[in-house]
Amino acid sequence: MSTLPQLDSIPRLTLAPDVTPIMRLEKLEHALARETQPPRIYVKRDDLNLFGGGGNKLRKLEFLIGDALHQGCDTFIASGGRQSNFARLAAAAAAYAGLNCELVLTDMVPRNDESYLRNGNVLLDQLFGAQIHHLPVSANARAFTEERIAALSNQGQQVYAVGLGGSSPVGGLGYAACAAELVAQEAALDLHFSHIILPNGSAGTHAGLVAGLTALQADPSRVQSFTVLAPLPKASEATLELAQRVLALIDSDRQPDPMTIRIDASQLGGGYGIPTPAMLEAVQLLARTEGLLLDPVYSGKAFAGLLAMIRAGELTKDATVLFMMTGGTPGLFAYEPAFCSDRSMTA
Repeated sequence: MSTLPQLDSIPRLTLAPDVTPIMRLEKLEHALARETQPPRIYVKRDDLNLFGGGGNKLRKLEFLIGDALHQGCDTFIASGGRQSNFARLAAAAAAYAGLNCELVLTDMVPRNDESYLRNGNVLLDQLFGAQIHHLPVSANARAFTEERIAALSNQGQQVYAVGLGGSSPVGGLGYAACAAELVAQEAALDLHFSHIILPNGSAGTHAGLVAGLTALQADPSRVQSFTVLAPLPKASEATLELAQRVLALIDSDRQPDPMTIRIDASQLGGGYGIPTPAMLEAVQLLARTEGLLLDPVYSGKAFAGLLAMIRAGELTKDATVLFMMTGGTPGLFAYEPAFCSDRSMTA
């Protein structure tokens, strides 16, 4: 079975193509073969969801915006860091759906250069017409959002608010649907991915995949993420809890095995949004071998983790690896100093 018919009755607004392609990175494999015996490496191009600048968050927003419209809401509030990919796509999706949009953006990264403060996703947030609230790192974004909900409700508006990354159970349905899509692609391509690698920020992508693969009996233990936000214990707990809640929404009788939640903290570095030498090298290597762009906050660090596994001999020529390319390309322009400076911006 490779479909989840339970999703058909859940409100959804189509924002992305039905299927994103899977392609092999043969030029990268050739480059890595100079130093090791690499596995077969594929990428699933969720960055090709070009709506609003592209990226994996569109899968979540299809269900979140769909739910907001189903509930008769007229205002959508999203929160995240200043350069949040989710916030940018929420602004685009809300504009498309005819909803007012407010973004609650917290300065989660210790940066104050012009590229970070005004370029990248911040520029696009403004173009999409969102009302932006910038908060200092010390602020309580949840409390601020609740105040905005109360104020807007008093004005007669119907508000739909989502937290960091849109990683609610409803948002997680996006990657449960992606799991079904992936299993169907494996069958069509006559492939089986022994490892599925991705970044883990607010846990929604990883949790949704685990929920979907569990429901499909398609071995969720092959999913491994690299945390880019939370310490390992917190990331593991959040991913497991969210996977359980997503499964509950699709009426599955199964529950995810805690042992199938595989997360690695080796690429976190100084913390969320802080570049590392390994991330910079990973972004440059993929760009210069395949012409593909990773973002510096999420996929860059996860791809650095994949490269580290290959170079350590953890993934050999007998493995077939899929990297979930989650997009976030606009964020590169906010990190211009990290790529153009002789010194890395580690902390």
